Amino acid sequence: MNHNIILVAETGSDITPELAREHNIYLVPMHVSMGDQTLDDGTFPPEDVCAYYNKTKKVPQTSASSPMDFTKVFDEIHEAHPDKQILHLAYSAVTTCSYQNALMAAEERDYVTSVDTKQVSVGQAAAVLEVAKYLEATPDVTIQEAAEEARRISAKVQMCFLPKNLDYLRAGGRVSNVVALTGNLLGLHPCIEIIDGQLLAKKKYRGNMKKVVSKLVQDFVEKHDLDKEHLYIIHAPGVDEEVWNETEAAVTAQGFQSFTWMKTGCVITCHGGYGAMGLVGFSK
Repeated sequence: MNHNIILVAETGSDITPELAREHNIYLVPMHVSMGDQTLDDGTFPPEDVCAYYNKTKKVPQTSASSPMDFTKVFDEIHEAHPDKQILHLAYSAVTTCSYQNALMAAEERDYVTSVDTKQVSVGQAAAVLEVAKYLEATPDVTIQEAAEEARRISAKVQMCFLPKNLDYLRAGGRVSNVVALTGNLLGLHPCIEIIDGQLLAKKKYRGNMKKVVSKLVQDFVEKHDLDKEHLYIIHAPGVDEEVWNETEAAVTAQGFQSFTWMKTGCVITCHGGYGAMGLVGFSK
């Protein structure tokens, strides 16, 4: 454990409570609104997001961690560890105001440093966990050195996800009804990549999910020249067992030494939807 620095991230990183405890990472809640009810992300399962969509055909609305959310966590840490620095590794600032809200909360707290990871969901988790390992291995680094290393690590993270269908993107207003209907009929799956912090639809894959995942793995690994030491595989609620098995076979065939499945939380499930899957790795 680092003797000087404590890490903070948003719950939208999809870091599990178990991993947070293992690496001494504090999680600040983002929020999800379903109708007139707003809940803290991480306090209910992502299956509830899917159930709400199935019932209403509406996608829940997501919102950033507020300045008050950050203030509460920053003060909790500082009260318990007044001699330590806090390094907040933020959810992509392009997609939410969470990073700006953290800066507001830190204005009179000179022990807080925030870095925009330019990542979301498991992409953010990968960056945060790698920084945690770095801090554990180099316990005497300064906050400036740690922040610089966090930027370097975050820049190497590559992430994509593949929706099972276009229903959630349509319901969220990201594609039209016509595009969604046509895409579903043709079995199209847009590959959503995180590029400079933004979620952008890139290449489209056609066919059922079992058919396309092996091609997705091959294309993603080759495009980003990924390090083969470890890969994170993202899964939303509802990924079929045959898709699961086909993905593992494709990852193994690419020569990865190890891989970890990580489940999407409520925030990214609102975007990817039921049955979505994805990949997170590090460029060499």
